[in-house]
Parts: sequence; structure tokens; C-alpha cells
Amino acid sequence: MKRILLFASLAFFTACNSNEPAKTDAMKSGMDSTMQAINSPYAIGYSSKFVMDDPKNAESLLTLWKDWDNGDLSVHKDLFADSMSMTFADGSMMHASRDSALAAAQKMRNNLASAVSSVDAIMAVKSTDKNENWAIIWGKEVDTDKKGKVDSTYLQETWRFNKDGKTDLMFQYKQAIHPPKK
Repeated sequence: MKRILLFASLAFFTACNSNEPAKTDAMKSGMDSTMQAINSPYAIGYSSKFVMDDPKNAESLLTLWKDWDNGDLSVHKDLFADSMSMTFADGSMMHASRDSALAAAQKMRNNLASAVSSVDAIMAVKSTDKNENWAIIWGKEVDTDKKGKVDSTYLQETWRFNKDGKTDLMFQYKQAIHPPKK
């Protein structure tokens, strides 16, 4: 009886400590990792066919956010393509060379005494029908201007990465954080 319990315990612990990654229900059932078609009552303007992508683009985006917080956007300028298009939360848009876009962004950042970001969620995805790689991030930014005024916003940004792993397009959405009403 003791041997049976010993072997059962060993089998249990071996199963629990296996180095094999856990399999999701989709993996166990033999389904591939692509999303099933979405039955939508709306025409989808860009795409509804996305899969999870290599995390390297999400890591690059986190690096760019950290550069913003640190106040020096030139540190990883190699993560930007030769030309950039950006659509900001206020509706303004910029299409410029990498150096011009970074100079404009650095000028905006230089107006702040500090920026502190926190990340709520990030993911790298690939549009399979467009063959494009994206990183999507949700977070919060707390900025302090040079006069000491603090302003906080929730951010959602969507960044596209080209085949060389450099970002060339960004869409930004934000919501001001207001204190609760009394």
C-alpha cells in the first residue's frame, strides 16, 4: 500500500512539475491559434482577423514609453522607421521623417518636469489578412509641468511595426482622469 501511495505521489508531483507548457483548450482540441471569423452586423473597415504575435514589438513599445518617462526619446530612435505617421488624441496628425517626428515629440516632452507611466495591458497582434504587426497598450500617464501642475490621463495607443521591427504608425486615444464628484 505504501508503494502505491509513493508511486501515485511521484506521478502526481511529476505531472505538476512538468516543464512542458500548459496547453489551452484550443491547443488540446487541435484548433489553430487563428481567430474564428466574426459574424458582424457592421462592415469591418480594416480587419477582424488577428492572432497573437511575437512579443518583441510589445517590448519595443514598452521601451519607447520608458524613454518618454525618462525624458530622452533619442535613446531608441532606431525603433522608428524613416518616416512616421501619428494621430494624437486631440485629433492632430503628424506625418514626418523620423528625425522631425522625434524632434517634435522631444519638444513636447521637454515642456514637462516629469512623466510617470503605468501599464495596465499590452499585447502584440498580427493582422493575418493585412500581414501587419501591431502592439496595443493601455495605461495611465501622470505628467507634471514645469510649474508643478499635475495632470493624469488614461491612454490607449496602437502602434504598427514594419517588417524591420520599426514603428511607422501610431494612433492615440486618451481620457482625462477627473477626481470623483462629492
